[in-house]
Amino acid sequence: MKANLYDLTGNKIKSINLPSQFDEEFRPDLIKRAVLAIQSHKRQPYGALPKAGQRASALVSRRRRDYRTAYGHGISRTPRKVVWHRGRQFGWVGAFAPNTVGGRRAHPPKAQKDFSHKINDKERRKAIRSALAATCIKEIVEKRGHTFKEVPIIIDSKIENISKTKDFENVLIKLGLEKELQRIQIRKIRPGKGKARNRKYKTKKGPLIIVSEFCKLSKSAQNIPGIDIIPINRLNAELLAPGAMPGRLAIYTDKAIEKLEKENLFNKK
Repeated sequence: MKANLYDLTGNKIKSINLPSQFDEEFRPDLIKRAVLAIQSHKRQPYGALPKAGQRASALVSRRRRDYRTAYGHGISRTPRKVVWHRGRQFGWVGAFAPNTVGGRRAHPPKAQKDFSHKINDKERRKAIRSALAATCIKEIVEKRGHTFKEVPIIIDSKIENISKTKDFENVLIKLGLEKELQRIQIRKIRPGKGKARNRKYKTKKGPLIIVSEFCKLSKSAQNIPGIDIIPINRLNAELLAPGAMPGRLAIYTDKAIEKLEKENLFNKK
C-alpha cells in the first residue's frame, strides 16, 4: 500500500510504501475485545465496608429465663437492637438482617471483585494491526464523523519540533483539516447526574497524532481538546478505536512509519 508524504505547508513531497501492518484484515470484533480489555483495567474497585450494617449488637435470646429474651413476647425471630429498657421490659428495633430498616445489604458490591478482562498477546497485536489498517479505509473513517481530504495522512517529522499550539493548528489547516478542528471544538452539556460529578461537558474525539518518540509536539498538541498524541511504540486499540469504534483519523510522521517497519512493531514475535 502506498501513501503520500506531505510537508508542513501541505504540499506533497513524495509517495512512500506503508509497512505490512497496514495490510491486516479488518476485524471489528477483535478490536472491540482489545478495547474492552483496556477499559476493564481502568475500572476502579468499589464496595461497601465489610461490616456495614453489622456494627451493632443484635443478639436476642430465645430462652425462657434469660435476661434479654424475646421468649413469650409473640414476636418473630428477627435480630433486634435494644433502644431502651425498663428492667426486663425492652424496646427493640429490627437490625442486622437484610429485611430490616438500617440493616445490612444482602449482597453488597465487594471491593475485592476483579473486573479485568484478559486478552492474548497475539490477539492484542492483531487488534492493533487491524485498527491501523482501518485508519487507511476512507469509508470507515468517514463513519466516525471525521472530515478530511485523504487517508492516511503522513507528514514530515519536522512537525515533532513544533513547540507552539498555534503553529500546530496552522499545519492542520494547511493539511485541509480546518473543518475537523471546528468539529472538535463543539462541546455539549451532558444529560443526567454526570453534570454534578465534574463531567459537565461532552467533547468529540479528534485526530490521533502518532509520532516516533516523546517530543515538543507532545505538549503543544495536547492543548487542543479532542486531539491525542502518542509515540508509535505505545499505541493501543483504544486510542485507534475510541469506544470500540474503529476508523479514527490518524496523522503519522514519516519517522513513526520508519520505526514501525524497522522494529516490526505489533507483529508476531
